[in-house]
Amino acid sequence: MNQHEIAEILAKPYSQELLFAAQPARFSYVALNGEPRVIPIGFHFDGEKLQTFTIPKSAKVKALAKNPKVALTLDTNGFPPKVLLIRGTVELKLEQGVPEEYIISGKKVMTDEQHAGWTAGVKDLYDEMTRLTITPTWVKLLDFETTLPKDVQDLIDAKQAQG
Repeated sequence: MNQHEIAEILAKPYSQELLFAAQPARFSYVALNGEPRVIPIGFHFDGEKLQTFTIPKSAKVKALAKNPKVALTLDTNGFPPKVLLIRGTVELKLEQGVPEEYIISGKKVMTDEQHAGWTAGVKDLYDEMTRLTITPTWVKLLDFETTLPKDVQDLIDAKQAQG
């Protein structure tokens, strides 16, 4: 999938809704022991890449340094479901202090009062953080109105061809 195709899908209204929604992504990677891991994680979308942040000595950082391939799912709880699937690679960068994008990403899931207290707490806690910048290499939007999983669409097409 090329960057133009990726940008086109990420710009769709449902994709934008999911990228800026007040819920975490489901972030998957391969741990150092070879086992798959999936975690909920807050993120910031800059219009092209996703960024998330973590403790520099975390197991996640060590695993991603060895294997930077990741997958994320952003979705809704309603019907019909809206799902944005993202595969990509991660670039790790150690930063001093708390990056502004981390503070912004927290605001999506808190009230203003909660966010003020949380911001003060994280700025006091973290001397440095690792920025995980995710560059999408493949994306798929499933809105179950205009797009379906390929196997479901194939089944529908086969049934319609039968009569």
